[in-house]
Amino acid sequence: MYIDNSYIENLLKQAKMYDNAVSGILDKAERLEGLSHEEVAQLLVCEDEKYILRIFEIAHKIKKHIYGNRIVLFAPLYVSDYCVNQCAYCNYNHNHRFERRRLTMEQVREEVAILEKMGHKRLALEAGEDDDNCPIEYVLECLDTIYKMKTENGEIRRVNVNIAATTVENYKKLKEAGIGTYILFQETYHRAAYEKAHIAGPKKDYDYHITAFDRAMEAGIDDVGGGVLFGLYDPYFDTLALMLHNEYLEKKYNVGFHTVSIPRICKADGAVDSGYKYALDDKTFLKIAAILRIAIPFTGIIISTRESPEMRKKLIHAGISQISGGSSTGVRGYSKSDKITKQFEINDDRKTSEIIKWLMDENMVPSFCTACYRNGRTGDYFMSIAKSGEIKNVCLPNALMTLCEYACDYGDNDLTKKADAIIEKELSSIENEKVRALIAENIKKIKNGERDLFI
Repeated sequence: MYIDNSYIENLLKQAKMYDNAVSGILDKAERLEGLSHEEVAQLLVCEDEKYILRIFEIAHKIKKHIYGNRIVLFAPLYVSDYCVNQCAYCNYNHNHRFERRRLTMEQVREEVAILEKMGHKRLALEAGEDDDNCPIEYVLECLDTIYKMKTENGEIRRVNVNIAATTVENYKKLKEAGIGTYILFQETYHRAAYEKAHIAGPKKDYDYHITAFDRAMEAGIDDVGGGVLFGLYDPYFDTLALMLHNEYLEKKYNVGFHTVSIPRICKADGAVDSGYKYALDDKTFLKIAAILRIAIPFTGIIISTRESPEMRKKLIHAGISQISGGSSTGVRGYSKSDKITKQFEINDDRKTSEIIKWLMDENMVPSFCTACYRNGRTGDYFMSIAKSGEIKNVCLPNALMTLCEYACDYGDNDLTKKADAIIEKELSSIENEKVRALIAENIKKIKNGERDLFI
């Protein structure tokens, strides 16, 4: 097994003995030369403020170099809260007594219509694990319904799927259904902590869970997203383990995580355990986010509405590249938001339009782009473009066009003015005159009502 508890613990123990090496490690990181396990461990245990400040500076520089100023937006769509697992941290654990729900296809269309009217083009489909009430056939039907649903200019162009570990056969079905990224959080990589947090149910099987991406890759899904739930175990251990899992996938399948999610444990009414000694303070959380950007520079890093607006502001400048917006974390959360049981409480309840304005105020480019997925730029093909340094040149034009598209379809005067200013600024930064002219022409087409530009 590539996750060796003793190896990781020894890395962290030894790292505390080499504080004088941090400056050289950061020089190496700034040159995008890649870091060893030992070097990442040394950054994690570092407590020197001058080095931590430099970690943030390098993370911001790397993110801008690879991704530019883009921040990709998405929204979760919970389709079922039936679950047979008893996870100590989750509101949907099997023993929590509340009225369970599963969306009918008409309700799926109702939720998607609302999301489309918010301007969303990319969703993350979420469901609990229950083969009786939420079998793979139901998930496939939801996907088909979502992709067929169109509201005026609204359409969902990419659906990422976050469902329980399953079989090669089921992953093949998801691949055929046209999913974007298959997402699965390991929660914690420490086996004993994992087994303690997962009291009963199929998710308790650590080995089956951690090998899910192997089965997904075998089935042809080459875009996978990992993550941990910080607070279940030592955050430095889980950060290193996440990096090792990514490295394992890269070596075996030539492509690692497309995205990594980094949620922190937060309030859930149905949780069995509410006292977490490894709960992460803001300062350490920010440092870990920045170190992950340095350690896995070509991987998208996602932050959800679990975090407050203030924390999300700091995170987008520390290397985060994707955020959710206008989100609900419960079944029928968009149409019946006041009558639902949420999986967890959110701390950023701003509307999508408010988040878009806020991002532009932070000099970021809100992006609804799905062109890479729609053009087959996934897996190792996507990573080869990212590692060449060209991905921002591929993605920036689409980000600007989708921002223009959003402003035309859903923006008020204030948002439209902000979008025009951001687009003009970013266009002026493009050195290639032909590329700049082509983007400007496509933006003109969008403003004239054209929408079929494959963005």
